[in-house]
Amino acid sequence: MANPNQSPAQGLPQQPKKLFIQLSGAPGAGKSTMAELLRQPLGAVVLDHDIIRSSLLSGNEITFQDAAKSAYRLNWALAESILQQGFSLIIDSTCNYREILDRGIELARRHGCEYWYVECRVTDIELLDGRLRARTPMRSQRTGVDRAPVDATAAEYSDARARFMRWVDSPARPGEGDGVSSITVDATANPEERRDEILAKIFSTQ
Repeated sequence: MANPNQSPAQGLPQQPKKLFIQLSGAPGAGKSTMAELLRQPLGAVVLDHDIIRSSLLSGNEITFQDAAKSAYRLNWALAESILQQGFSLIIDSTCNYREILDRGIELARRHGCEYWYVECRVTDIELLDGRLRARTPMRSQRTGVDRAPVDATAAEYSDARARFMRWVDSPARPGEGDGVSSITVDATANPEERRDEILAKIFSTQ
């Protein structure tokens, strides 16, 4: 159980290893909350994919689909720059496709980072829907399980719930052959306690 009087950085190495943390989880699972909780104790930079995609949409000059493709290109270019500067990195994004996972692993290895896949898992669809409806959405974000982002076309979100269920049940996950570390946390529980669980797992390998 988290101690409210203890800094999350207490007990961590004075010179933490360089990390590449790839967050995963359905929209509303608490990835951004976890990224912010991990940022300070790890001295990491957070790269939020939704901020990039929403920024591209803000000029009303690009389609939702084109913004999604361009956002990933920018995401990886910025990730490369951050790693070249010697920082640990937290990628705050859904991890729904194998190519995203592979790109993260490749970047981490090329820059000498220890790669961690961290899945924020919530299987209760009604809980996720409630979280999505309650938050103030960025332009690229859906506002409910069945509510598409404002710029998405009907065709792109015709099977919104079925697609969402696939994200919950079957995100891209590393396998034994990938040779990387991973942890799955119950994202319905106290976020600070889950942060401490993640930090303990990461630094137990040092």
